[in-house]
Amino acid sequence: MKMKVIDLTPRGYCHGVLNAMAMVKKVIKTPSYPRPIYVLGQIVHNQKITKAFAEHGVISLDQKGKTRLEMLENVHSGTVIFTAHGISDKVIQRAKEKGLTYLNATCRDVLKVHHAVKAKLEEGYHIIYIGHKNHPEPEAILDIDPSIMFVETDKDALLLPNDLDGDKIFVTNQTTLSLYDIDSVLNIIKTKYPNYIFDNEICNATTVRQDAVINQEVVDLMLVVGDQKSSNSNKLVQVSKKSKDINSYLINGIEDIDIKWLKDIHSVSVTSGASTPTKVTEEVISFLKQFKKDDPNTWHHQSRLNSEDIL
Repeated sequence: MKMKVIDLTPRGYCHGVLNAMAMVKKVIKTPSYPRPIYVLGQIVHNQKITKAFAEHGVISLDQKGKTRLEMLENVHSGTVIFTAHGISDKVIQRAKEKGLTYLNATCRDVLKVHHAVKAKLEEGYHIIYIGHKNHPEPEAILDIDPSIMFVETDKDALLLPNDLDGDKIFVTNQTTLSLYDIDSVLNIIKTKYPNYIFDNEICNATTVRQDAVINQEVVDLMLVVGDQKSSNSNKLVQVSKKSKDINSYLINGIEDIDIKWLKDIHSVSVTSGASTPTKVTEEVISFLKQFKKDDPNTWHHQSRLNSEDIL
């Protein structure tokens, strides 16, 4: 008997990913943009996309432990594309000083957070920003002003200073978090600063995917197709486990499926992160639909997609 396979929707690229990828494709196809073509980081957090663009000569500078500003110092000519995750004004200014051609693919949802933070700083507010360390989105936000207080955990929230003006506290967040990341931290902030203002900036693409996971029927297994670096993909796994207690795994694609996961189950749901190519997810779903635990001929799961399929 075949498993029941549930294709959760929505899935596919969000508008920020579509915009960023379109920008890279435009530069590739337009000879007037100076070569070489650099992306400062990964244009979106998906290694399959990064590799596909590399076949077209796009160089992704993604050095662990290096800031965007530090990585830019290795670029002396050509065109630089800033990723969907946001970029600080200091990096843009440095690109101008170096005489580089640059394009900014920052997602409009991320830009909204930048504008809100800058506006509240001008109004004299203390800024508390909830996010994840070593992610480019908070890196750009924190570079706006050294006074911005970064919070990742409950402990960080407890260590926030007690001598702030409680009527001038503005709290906002990384766009790809889950409510589970925010709620407990906010409870602590509310206790310390009862009159704080909270601007929830979890983007709609993240929210609707998490809602679909929360509202799904109970299944034996859930697979999230997405990159290990993708915050929103990782959050889908977290939400599934916390909201439904469903055994859940994050996979890059069909090649990461462990056949052992499928041997004793009757139902599986599949979703994907906002930067996962649709054909990668569809390949996973097609494999699951034809899988039979007693027929080894249905167990082959190596991807047959090429770079053009990915892009």
